[in-house]
Amino acid sequence: MASAPPLETSTFVGHPPPPSYEEALVANPQYPPMPYAPAPDMKTSVPPYPTQLYSPMYPPPPQQGQSATCPVVSVQTVYVQPGLTFGSVPVQAHCPVCTQNVITRLEYTSGALAWLSCAGLAIFGCIYGCCLIPFCVDSLKDVTHHCPNCSSVLGVHKRM
Repeated sequence: MASAPPLETSTFVGHPPPPSYEEALVANPQYPPMPYAPAPDMKTSVPPYPTQLYSPMYPPPPQQGQSATCPVVSVQTVYVQPGLTFGSVPVQAHCPVCTQNVITRLEYTSGALAWLSCAGLAIFGCIYGCCLIPFCVDSLKDVTHHCPNCSSVLGVHKRM
C-alpha cells in the first residue's frame, strides 16, 4: 500500500519559516474577541443588535408660515407587447387608444413589392394589362393592422 509523500518542511533560502496558527493569532490579532461563545446546542439566545439612530429619509414638512410648491408630475403609460409581430394575418393586440384587447382588422395597400412586380411584368412584355395583376393580389400588398373599435393603426407589415 502506498503512503503519502513526506511533508516538506524546507523553507526558501533567506526567508524565515512561517509562523504557526497560534503564533499568528497572538502576534497579529486582526479581529476583536467574540463577546459571547456560541452554544453547541444553539438553544441559548443571541444578544440583540445595538439600537441604531433614526435618520429621516425625507425632509420635514414645511411650517404653516411657509408656502409649499409641489412639482407637477405627468405619467405616460407605455404598452409593450412582447413577441407581437404584425404579419399578413389578423393578430390579437392591445389597443392603447381604447384600452381593449382586440383582434386586428386588416387593410391592404399597394406597396413597393406590388409596384416592382408590375414593372417586372411590363419589362417582360406584359404591357396589355397583365402587368396590373400585382395590384389585385393581396399577398403582394402591404398590410396595415387597425383596431376594429376605434380604427386606430396598431401596426404595419411591409412586404419590402
